[in-house]
Amino acid sequence: MNLSAIPIIDHHAHSLLKPKATHNPIDFQRWFTESTDREMHIQHVPQSLFFRSGVRWLAELLDCEPTVEAILAVREVHSYEAWAERLFREANISVLLCDYGYQSSDAYTHTELRALLPCRVEPILRLETFAQDLIVKHDTFEQMREAFVEAIGNARNAGYVALKSIIAYRSGLAIELPSRDKAAAAFGPLKEEARRTGHIRLASKPLCDYLVWLAIEQASAQELPVQFHTGFGDSDADLRNANPLHLRLLIEKARCPLILLHAGWPFYRELAHLAAIYSNVWLDLSLAIPFATTGIPAMLRDILGMTPFSKVMFATDAFTMPEIFWLAARWGRWGLGRVLDEFIDEGLLSSDEAWDSAEAILGGNARGVYHL
Repeated sequence: MNLSAIPIIDHHAHSLLKPKATHNPIDFQRWFTESTDREMHIQHVPQSLFFRSGVRWLAELLDCEPTVEAILAVREVHSYEAWAERLFREANISVLLCDYGYQSSDAYTHTELRALLPCRVEPILRLETFAQDLIVKHDTFEQMREAFVEAIGNARNAGYVALKSIIAYRSGLAIELPSRDKAAAAFGPLKEEARRTGHIRLASKPLCDYLVWLAIEQASAQELPVQFHTGFGDSDADLRNANPLHLRLLIEKARCPLILLHAGWPFYRELAHLAAIYSNVWLDLSLAIPFATTGIPAMLRDILGMTPFSKVMFATDAFTMPEIFWLAARWGRWGLGRVLDEFIDEGLLSSDEAWDSAEAILGGNARGVYHL
């Protein structure tokens, strides 16, 4: 199936970096991996299928030699604004929901990104980095707690379309019932660190767990979706603690939509099970698409064999440069189209049912869940 005509609602992604961040071959190819190891960027990324196919596809689009140097040379001829607009239009991304929690001076702000891209852009509030700033700012646990509850409780009115937790990176997904006393005790050492250094990395399990429960409570009052990182990701993610099955307690108590990200890869069967039995759980495909490359159809076949099509959502989790958005969209449409073709050939779906399912996965489900 050719799914290029179906607009994508990219419900989980990150801001672009200014073009100087990817202007040379090494800085360009480093974003074709989740590894932070410089040797991986230089020696091994060029040997990956995601990189090699990406270079070939971009070269075909630009009508140039299939090398990073040639692609960058052609890109330099045009303005970065025109290049980003072209790739987003080619990818047919109509809406972008952006998590700005991983931000640097090289990244476009929300206002800048809205001006740069030819699609609607809406913000997502990342909980742990927001809480870090509050711990630095406020002297007492009570002050920090009150500021957190007030801000999260007003998130929808402030323009946020979702909350996002990276607790999987910090203390793991086995989130325990909240203890105010333990959270308050954990605040003290973090505040001392903040006074010494001016910044912290929030990874205290009692405090992380407590704040997530507060956020779930506030999100439920607003019917605001909460995204949770699950499965693989940055190098500080311990996969042993990122299995989505750890979230069962929270899932059963939460009264807001929970979007479990990255297909939980490699735990996508576990996540498919959760999405199939809990009405408040949705399965996101980002990051697993595009990094799984030729494994995407096998993953999708397992997921769609178990999970209602109404509970699956495509996103890119793309970042840094518009090329990654374009490539993720291409891999996603390719894998989904291939699997739906198989379902039609096997007599499991009609052509109309397959097309409706593609529309739901690429955008329709996200439109409903995020109230777009």
